[in-house]
Amino acid sequence: MASISSAGIGSGLDVKSIITQLMAIESQPKDKLAADATKIQSQISEVGKITSAMSTLRDVSSKLSSSSFWSQTTASSSNASVTVTSSSSSLAANYSVEVQQLASSQALMSGQTFAASTALVGSGTLNIEMGTWGAGQTSFAPASTPSSASITVDSTDTVESLRDKINAAGIGVSASILSDSSGARLVMRSTGTGADNAFRVTPGGATGGVATLGYDPSSALTGATRTQTASNAMATIDGVSVTSSTNTFTDVLDGVSITAKAVTTEVASVTVGNDTASIKAKLKEFATAYTALNSLIAADTKYDPSTKKAGLLQGDSTIVGLQTRLRSLLGTTSTASAEYSRLSDAGFELQRDGSLTVNETKVDNALSNFGEIQALFINNTSVTSSGEGFGQQFYDATYSVLTTGGSLNSRSTALTDKLTRNQKSQDALTSRLAQTQKMLEAQYGALDTQMASFNGLSSYVTQQVAQWNKTTG
Repeated sequence: MASISSAGIGSGLDVKSIITQLMAIESQPKDKLAADATKIQSQISEVGKITSAMSTLRDVSSKLSSSSFWSQTTASSSNASVTVTSSSSSLAANYSVEVQQLASSQALMSGQTFAASTALVGSGTLNIEMGTWGAGQTSFAPASTPSSASITVDSTDTVESLRDKINAAGIGVSASILSDSSGARLVMRSTGTGADNAFRVTPGGATGGVATLGYDPSSALTGATRTQTASNAMATIDGVSVTSSTNTFTDVLDGVSITAKAVTTEVASVTVGNDTASIKAKLKEFATAYTALNSLIAADTKYDPSTKKAGLLQGDSTIVGLQTRLRSLLGTTSTASAEYSRLSDAGFELQRDGSLTVNETKVDNALSNFGEIQALFINNTSVTSSGEGFGQQFYDATYSVLTTGGSLNSRSTALTDKLTRNQKSQDALTSRLAQTQKMLEAQYGALDTQMASFNGLSSYVTQQVAQWNKTTG
């Protein structure tokens, strides 16, 4: 008898449906593993969010524990003629500043007015040398680092081409052309300001306009006209006279840079103080970071009786332990400051929902007692842990759980390993289920063939009985 090509045809049984239902039962353990995997993946995601929030709190705490952060300053001036900047190395103080003179560069104008910028200038050489003029310009001291050039002027050179040759020399002198209704003049100017950026010009074998470009009063050579003297800026800071080759005084006060914008007509009051605005913003950032972390942990570990649903990390001892540890740290005391022993003393207030807020009035008052609130937060390396500032204590606490081997890092690793094991179990079940389905298909295929054979035999017997009844009837 031929075999049955489609299960169920020979027997009339719904073999496909039977196998499907049996496989559904066999697959229940794998379905459970898949559901578990989804939950584990969600838990890994939540632990990742907590890790990120913890990292933010760690970074803010690190800032607050740093003495250099607390050393940052701001500076202001009462006079627009004087601007000031400060750094972390500057001290809080007030200064009086007067500006008597701005720094300037030397400028020379050719003694001859040319018909146009394209006019020929003659020929010869121009020797330009950087240096410093003595009193009354009766002497000239060349620069200690030689900076000079000998420029050859050809008979075909114009005012424009001579300008370009001077600029190409690159010795600290630039040239330009000043044109008006009377014609064009060549102007030479030192590129830097200050008395050390003066220069002299000595023509050699010069003819025409080139001969009018010489300038060296110490040798009675004044073909060109000096329109501006190279000079230093001059100021008085707290009654002390200071000078600078530029209009900025950087080496006068530690960490303070003063720039003269104009000669003052009245004393400028310069104030350098602690940057309390930036520090207050960072203190608020600390409270925000703590609140965000606490809110995330609270949502992940709560149980909602109305919906009878638990947070993804409800009952997770590691996560609950982190929340308890940080909350406990908020209420602990420190001997770091003689004025403040708790964070609450400086304006940090823990709310009933676990969030942390900043009392503006208290914080402002604490910032006016700057040294003490600084001590309340910074790293005090010479004391025991109980004497550490809270910035350092929170940094230590958060860093320890985030680092390799820390509780939060280990929890994340454990969940990842659990997910890996789950996937391996699912893969093994998938292989076993495939084998089970093949076995069921083979068994029910054989049963279907056997049932088909029985049905054929039954039909034959029925036919024979009917024929026998006819012959005997």
